[in-house]
Amino acid sequence: MQEKIAASPATARVEAPASEFLNLHEFVAKARQNLSQNHWDYIVGGCESETTLRRNRMALDSVAFRPRVLRDVSMVDASVEVFGRKLRLPVMLAPVGSLECFHPEAAAEIVRGTGAFGVAHMMSSVTEPGLERVAEAASEALRIFQLYVRGDDAFVNDHIERAIKNGFTAFCFTVDTAHYSRRERDLAKRYQTAGRRRVAGRKFQMELDWRTIDRIKQQYKIPLIIKGIATAEDAKLAVEHGVEWVYISNHGGRQLDHGRGAMDVLPEVVDAVTGRAKIMIDGSFCRGSDIVKAIAAGADLVGMGRMQCYALAAGGAAGVVRMLELLEDEVQRCLGLLGVNTFAELNKSYLHMSAPVVTVPHVLSAFPLLTVEPWRY
Repeated sequence: MQEKIAASPATARVEAPASEFLNLHEFVAKARQNLSQNHWDYIVGGCESETTLRRNRMALDSVAFRPRVLRDVSMVDASVEVFGRKLRLPVMLAPVGSLECFHPEAAAEIVRGTGAFGVAHMMSSVTEPGLERVAEAASEALRIFQLYVRGDDAFVNDHIERAIKNGFTAFCFTVDTAHYSRRERDLAKRYQTAGRRRVAGRKFQMELDWRTIDRIKQQYKIPLIIKGIATAEDAKLAVEHGVEWVYISNHGGRQLDHGRGAMDVLPEVVDAVTGRAKIMIDGSFCRGSDIVKAIAAGADLVGMGRMQCYALAAGGAAGVVRMLELLEDEVQRCLGLLGVNTFAELNKSYLHMSAPVVTVPHVLSAFPLLTVEPWRY
């Protein structure tokens, strides 16, 4: 149904293991088999009571559909145009640190998969193997770079200039990590994560404010994304400071506990932005129906963090491609059953925003056929 974007030579040979994975939950089960307890907890865990993590899923589950019928839906197309590029899905694999825990090639392996399939990837500055090698792995893929500020203005400028030189489409600052949270799954085991070991320069993230955003907007032309927006007030400020993309995120429930679910935040951000910037969102998005809900509610691109980790751990780049193929199938069926052929036809009239939640929310509650218990360590 879709025109696939051209894959780079580095990604063209990626073939998805169709016979091994027939459902998205099978990636989760396979990842659990392949990972140590510490690396598993890194994927599924949140901070403190993990309330924000569960609210992410609850916010999605409380949105119901209002489908329309007797419409010709024989030409469903789930593709979108973002950053001047055609993507097969309005999906970006979100920035995740320490991807080397799940595959030795880390972010390079992820971008081979996204490049082969045709969605975006946002690379974290705290994962391997570095932005130059990731660019080499899939030169034609839509790549975005995300920075944790660990140095002065020269440090920031160096990363922006390297990102531009290596063909990254946009640049992102994560702004919800001024202080590192208490990851109690790790603390209870006395396990020190890579994130906690990388402490040098943390004060620069603490000192980050809107002056840095203004300076970057004046000095560079690359589109700017602010990740970690959780209120209409900050979304409005981002637009006023010239930010092109507002990224709604609570770090997957891994930073501030007792926050709102990301999907609960989306409507007020849409109202605050009023079309002056594009909107990204992440936070427990696992299924095709989750993506459709977010786009119908006003988002432009959906970030998926944990799903890429499951797919990477389960099958490398080929696993990432296969996960995206199954996600595309779910999206296409959802659009057709809603009575639309494209995302452009969707709007919030297709949503009922306060439906009863029928499943107790947790990090894997989108997959009721799973027997994996995420809370055990």
